Amino acid sequence: MKKTTYSLVIITSLILFFCAIKTLPLKADELNLAHGRIWGCGEETFREIRLNDPPLSGEDVYELEKRLKELGFSPGVLDGVFDQDTEEAVKNLQIANDLPATGVVDKDTWEVLGQDCEPTNNPQTPAPEGQIKIVIEKDKRLLTVYADGKPYKQYPVAIGKSSTPSPVGEWKVINKSKEWGSGFGTRWIGLNVPWGIYGIHGTNKPWSIGQAASHGCFRMYNKHVEEIFPWVKVGTPVIVTGDTYTSYNRILKNGSIGQDVVLIQQKLRAEKLLWLPADGRFGAATERALKLYQMFNGLQATGQVDKALWDKMLNKD
Repeated sequence: MKKTTYSLVIITSLILFFCAIKTLPLKADELNLAHGRIWGCGEETFREIRLNDPPLSGEDVYELEKRLKELGFSPGVLDGVFDQDTEEAVKNLQIANDLPATGVVDKDTWEVLGQDCEPTNNPQTPAPEGQIKIVIEKDKRLLTVYADGKPYKQYPVAIGKSSTPSPVGEWKVINKSKEWGSGFGTRWIGLNVPWGIYGIHGTNKPWSIGQAASHGCFRMYNKHVEEIFPWVKVGTPVIVTGDTYTSYNRILKNGSIGQDVVLIQQKLRAEKLLWLPADGRFGAATERALKLYQMFNGLQATGQVDKALWDKMLNKD
């Protein structure tokens, strides 16, 4: 019996090693509620803010108030509500920068808020040679370009807030653009995250660089993203490390996608049972690797992750 089980494990391992699984990005209509709320850069846009009844409020208003205060134009209480105090601060900012004192936060006013934030000392760096890879460390707010496995140049970034975290995992560049939208600066580098639209991009909010401030994307200074843009090709690996703010909330099985799937895949890769990237897609290879893990640990090989297995694999027990 032991010999039969051992042979089965070896055969399954060989299948895992030689089986090539093709993973494709999901279509929009496949991103349904079973995968949880869809986050992403689609919300990284500006709106025109003005005095209104009832008053306008939200994260963008709070960010506006915070930036006004940093520039020495007191908006009163930082409460995320655009009131008369905030309007007066906006007018003072506009007067100081030779803009019409409308009190309305339009495109020109947003741009003034970001002036003097871009780095002034940014000498042009020659393009790296060899295989390019990007590693983003969320805890350090740092993006590193690697060339042939060696660090080449580093850049500060803004990452997602805890309520809209940036995706941890092993991604690839799937598209590039110079005209993605007004809220994304001068360049866009899209990633193949399967549960939303995420990417590396410039920003019209340069004061946010170095903070956890975005809806999940990675913001860079426009000058910095313009520099790496030609270095990065479609297919370039992008590895993101850091906290995921993820807890158990569902059974994981073949067909599941999400940040929770990435955590399980990372564990399976650490155990040398999965050779494919931790990309948040629970496919046939992840299922087989999970069954191997269960067999090696004396568990029923269901190929699914319930709460007990989640706790065991991620040392939550």
